[in-house]
Amino acid sequence: GATMILRRWRGAVRATDAEAYLRHQDETGVRDYRATEGNLGALVLSRTRDDGLVEVETVSLWRSMDDVRRFAGDEPGRAVFYPGDDDLLVEKDPHVDHFDVVGADLDPRLLAPPE
Repeated sequence: GATMILRRWRGAVRATDAEAYLRHQDETGVRDYRATEGNLGALVLSRTRDDGLVEVETVSLWRSMDDVRRFAGDEPGRAVFYPGDDDLLVEKDPHVDHFDVVGADLDPRLLAPPE
């Protein structure tokens, strides 16, 4: 059975806006993930695409879909957007994917508090 739920969203920004967007995302979405009961953490990934845009993918981990709904509301497959997103995002996926995490083999140092 699933050990947790992985929630994945993606968008893209201009390279000149990447730093500002990542800071904005940390202060809005990631902060709200972490403040929601049942959130187990988040990863923010970025890469520069061939078209020059910076793609940003956010992966968050949750104990259950009920916990995801605490964050996302009654339509958890719909992305949550914040004031200021439209000023920075060139592409924003309105859809969010959810996956059952059925296996994981992580280095325990990844889960340890920083020294």
